[in-house]
Amino acid sequence: MATENPDARRIGSAPEAGTQDEVLGNILRQLAALTDEIHKANLIQLHRIMADQTGRALSDPALAEAMSTLPGLSESRRRQVLFVNAQYSAILLHHRLGAFDWEELIGYLRVWCSNAVFQDYWDMTGDARRALARESLEARAGRAVDEMMEEIASGREWWVVGSSGE
Repeated sequence: MATENPDARRIGSAPEAGTQDEVLGNILRQLAALTDEIHKANLIQLHRIMADQTGRALSDPALAEAMSTLPGLSESRRRQVLFVNAQYSAILLHHRLGAFDWEELIGYLRVWCSNAVFQDYWDMTGDARRALARESLEARAGRAVDEMMEEIASGREWWVVGSSGE
């Protein structure tokens, strides 16, 4: 009765195992890239849905009132605030999708900080931002904008200084 040598199988299959590991690694990298692309596509679709809803609200005062969570705004101001919120969301989405890095995100937000409607919007939505998870993109960007708003209020050269760290 012949006994089987378990090492004999391993000797002949070592190069094959290396090739399989390489193929498996490539498949896993492709799967990770595909997962990332699907995630980005889902973010774009969600933003598209919100942009469509905001567009409807901007064209219909009754829908604008239903969409707004801020009390006491005139119809005109409510529409402005909804539009600014949509623009702010689009800027954050661009960063999430990798269209620009943190420094570029801060640059775009810094420009918005000089807009009076954005400044009012920012003041009105402070409670909502404080409720965000501390390490979320929205919370980190919010802290950076808060700092820029303080710089503007203090009269410092807000276009030069500010939060540059993520």
